[in-house]
Amino acid sequence: MKPRELAMLGLVLAIPVAAYFTVFVPQNESIAKAKDEISHKRALMEDLQRETARNEDLAAANAEIERRVAEIEARLPSDKEVDAIVRQVTDLAVEAGLEPPSITSRKPIRAAMYMEQPLEMETAGDFPGLYSFLQRLERLPRITRMLELDVSQQKPGERGIDIKFTLSIFFQDEAAATVAGGGA
Repeated sequence: MKPRELAMLGLVLAIPVAAYFTVFVPQNESIAKAKDEISHKRALMEDLQRETARNEDLAAANAEIERRVAEIEARLPSDKEVDAIVRQVTDLAVEAGLEPPSITSRKPIRAAMYMEQPLEMETAGDFPGLYSFLQRLERLPRITRMLELDVSQQKPGERGIDIKFTLSIFFQDEAAATVAGGGA
């Protein structure tokens, strides 16, 4: 081979080697960086999608909680309606076959954002009447709680039981709600 042919062969072989180091290596590094950036952005996007889905779940949960709170508040009478609830409880006792209860009202108690009106009640009757009264009381649409139930047999020779209990009626204090709501 002649030196000129050898030089030409060297030049032909040097062009691809030089192209490899000057074009392809930098291009491959650029492609690798772009792939890393794409995978990083995909990971960020997946995190964002998870958070967005979580936010939507939280929004749905908040809406459900608001709906349930509204349902419970709808069951709370205003302070003006407590007397009507007391009359309902008295009527339930009489309908169940118990004597009309004597009622002593205690001081209302603040319970979170609501008020609780404890009522000490005494009545008499028989056990089936008490059971019927408790079932009817449980079906009231208003929120009540029975505390300190005391059932004792009447004097010897009498058929029946004496019943003492404290019934708490939960209600909304309209004056406090107006102040808390900004006078609306």
